[in-house]
Amino acid sequence: MHLIKDNLVIREATTDDAQILCNWWNDGMIMAHAGYPEGLGTTVQETLDMLQTAAGCDHRRILEIDGMPIGEMNFRIFAGHCAEIGIKICNFNHYNQGLGSAFLTMLISSLFKQMEIQKIILDTNLKNYRAQHVYEKLGFRKVAVHHDSWRNQLGELQSSVDYELTKENYVVEASAD
Repeated sequence: MHLIKDNLVIREATTDDAQILCNWWNDGMIMAHAGYPEGLGTTVQETLDMLQTAAGCDHRRILEIDGMPIGEMNFRIFAGHCAEIGIKICNFNHYNQGLGSAFLTMLISSLFKQMEIQKIILDTNLKNYRAQHVYEKLGFRKVAVHHDSWRNQLGELQSSVDYELTKENYVVEASAD
């Protein structure tokens, strides 16, 4: 899957992306929402290994604008009809520009149309209001909230929210073309 819309590109992550992924994953400001306020502490070699071994099941993508990597997304397919997705805009200069919505629209449209997925699921930190706004704008429905259900790497209790989107509830599919 290689998706292009105007100056936005979603492309497969390759071993050439290991350094930038490693940099993003080790940045606590980028990873705090995922429970790693001190970053993952991963090495380039570990990132390379992950890219090489996860190729079949975890579809990792690089998000580019004007040819420059600004973030990542991934998806996994379950039982042939359900996908779990995730997204991170990793370059803070590109926050609040609607890029998360644009990239998600590209991916979601492709999953529903080309891959014939019927339902997409995801979760996010309950404090990640920006992400929740985007998901709900795209038609995702909140299905569960898990209060104080996990601890971040500092031992602080965290809460999460689960979302799902069915093909029928996808509100921007028609405008994505």
